[in-house]
Order: sequence, then structure tokens, then C-alpha cells
Amino acid sequence: MGKNFKMHWLAFILIAPQIIITIIFFLWPAITALLQSLYQGDAFGISQRFSGFDNFIDLLKDPAYLKAISTTLVFNTLVTLLALSSGLFVALLVNATVKSQAFYKSFYIWPYAVAPAVAGILWRFLFNPAIGWVSYLANLMGFEFNYILHPGQALFVVVIAASWQQFSYNFLFFFASLQAIPKSLLEAGMIDGANAWQRFWHIIFPLLSPTTFFLLVINVIYAFFDTFGIIQVMTRGGPGNSTSTLVYKVYNDGFIGLDLGSSAAQSVILMVIVIGLTVIQFKYIDKKVVY
Repeated sequence: MGKNFKMHWLAFILIAPQIIITIIFFLWPAITALLQSLYQGDAFGISQRFSGFDNFIDLLKDPAYLKAISTTLVFNTLVTLLALSSGLFVALLVNATVKSQAFYKSFYIWPYAVAPAVAGILWRFLFNPAIGWVSYLANLMGFEFNYILHPGQALFVVVIAASWQQFSYNFLFFFASLQAIPKSLLEAGMIDGANAWQRFWHIIFPLLSPTTFFLLVINVIYAFFDTFGIIQVMTRGGPGNSTSTLVYKVYNDGFIGLDLGSSAAQSVILMVIVIGLTVIQFKYIDKKVVY
């Protein structure tokens, strides 16, 4: 039987640090951004006037912002699919090996330990049109590769860099889930005559659905927010705003353009989009998860 503690003050003391952190770093900035989005002011913040929803209306009429939305959706989809699929594929390969699993686990965790800005610098050197070996090999094969000039190539470069950074996180969770699958289930599938693909699709993947759903939510949030450093270092939203995602545009309009009202409105819209996507995932995709 459980025990009932009468020292309620102790519970408040224990959870107080987390509550304070949540208020200071989450609730307060969110409320401030919501209030700021309703005002328009000068670049120095000396004076401001209440504008209601004018900032939101102006954004929805701005072609640059609508382009940032489409770019974000494409970027988010590509990064999520590539990071998840590559993490699952490598986890399956490592799980199938008998020896050196500890080495592979240590080796593949390295990308996740690299800061986004550092990852951006690394891939910027690899894809540099002048000294990058990737660009050199592409030119040898007769393909002109210069992501500084070509928008499609720039988007490809930041997708690769962002997926590489998140790959390790997905790999570790998939590998741990694969290790937890009973070997007897796979052996039973082999006895019934199921080939490798049939065992994966009908046995392994359904058992991985809770992990896959969790990683899907995490990767979507990562692609929306945590890829700012990579974009800033590699392309700075260019060329022609082809890699300017919503989170980067919030920074660019707020800190570079000093349009704090519009930047705050963009952050509110971004928050609503992410919350909406998360709710949709939990409402519809979660029903197909096998626990």
C-alpha cells in the first residue's frame, strides 16, 4: 500500500524549480510575443501603437512570407523523412551484425554531439564550390554544382546537413527498440517462410510503431526550430530566400530588419502551426500505433 504524505509544502518545493523555469523561459516569452504581435513600433522600440491584427493580415498578404511557408513545409518534410529513414536503415544494419555493435553505437552518436553551427560549417566546407570535395566530384561528372547560386541546390544542401545532424538521435532510438524485439517472433516468421522484407513489414515495423511515432513528432519539431543554426551558417536564407524557413524569417525580420511587431506575429503563427501539426499527429497517426 502506498503512503500519504501530509507535507504538501515539500511537493511544491520540489516542483518549484521546474515551474519557475517554465514560466521564465516558455510562458513569459510566449505571452510577450503574443502581446508584441498586436503592436507596431519603430526600429528602436521607443514608441509603438496598437494595431490589432494588422501584422497578421500583412503577413498573409506578403508573397515572401507565403514563400517561406511553402519552403518550410518542403524542408520539414524532406528532413523528417530522410532523417527517419536513414536512422532506421542503419539501425537495422547494425542490429543484424553480431560483432562490433558497441563500436557502431559510439561511432554513429557523434553527429548528434555536434552543435548545429559547427555542423553547418562542416557541410559548408564539403559543398563549397571552390574547395569542397563534393562539388569537385560533381564537376568531374559534368554536373555544375554551386549551391550559392542555385536555389534548388541550396535547399538540397541544408536538407542533407540537417538530416545528418538528426540521424544519430533516430538511430539510437530505433536500435534500442530493435534490441527489445523478441528473437522468437522473428524465428517464427522464418519458420513460416517469411522473407526478410515480410519479416520487417509484418513483424518488426509494427512493433517499432511507438518509437516511430515518437520520433516523427520530435523530428517535425526539430525541423521547424532547431535547424536555424545550419541555415544561418550555410546559406543565410539564400539564394533568393530559397532556404528562408519560418524560424529563420522570424530572426531575419526581427533582429536584422528590426520589425518587432511582424517578427512577433510570425512567431505566434509558427507556434500555432507546430501545435496544430502535433495535435493532428496525435489525433490521427497515434491511432495506427501498436502499443
